[in-house]
Amino acid sequence: MAALRILGLDPGLRRTGWGVIAVQGARISHVAHGVIAPSDKLPFADRLLTLFEEITALVAAHAPAEAAVEETFMNNNAASALKLGHARAMAMVAPARAGLPVAEYAATVVKKAVVGTGAADKDQVAFMIARLLPGAGGATADAADALAVAIAHAHARSARDLSARRVA
Repeated sequence: MAALRILGLDPGLRRTGWGVIAVQGARISHVAHGVIAPSDKLPFADRLLTLFEEITALVAAHAPAEAAVEETFMNNNAASALKLGHARAMAMVAPARAGLPVAEYAATVVKKAVVGTGAADKDQVAFMIARLLPGAGGATADAADALAVAIAHAHARSARDLSARRVA
């Protein structure tokens, strides 16, 4: 059985974390991670274009079979929430344009998949990512969150596979 690659994305207009994992059976391994940080000096549309182009390049470079994106948490500032929504759209459209299925996960689901509680903080997520994925130690909070999104997707797809086998 060949390893399946999953691209996890933690979208943000200033910093979009990304992480790629490989899944083979129950084994999950680190492939790569990083952060896309468009210049604050660019016009808004150009920052979005940078996100789209960089994510498109990641898909081409790492050849994931699936992608997963963290859902937006509600923000009291409507303008900030709208801008984050635009960044999130780029994180969904770029892999979808490449033909990848794109799943979405709430932050609490992602944290629970990695730490065991949906109330975990960023430090706890980063700590567990370093333990679960040797080679991912030292990942920034944004990249660690993206790797956590990929792991949450791997767990969810495994659960779907198991339940489908029980029904069959």
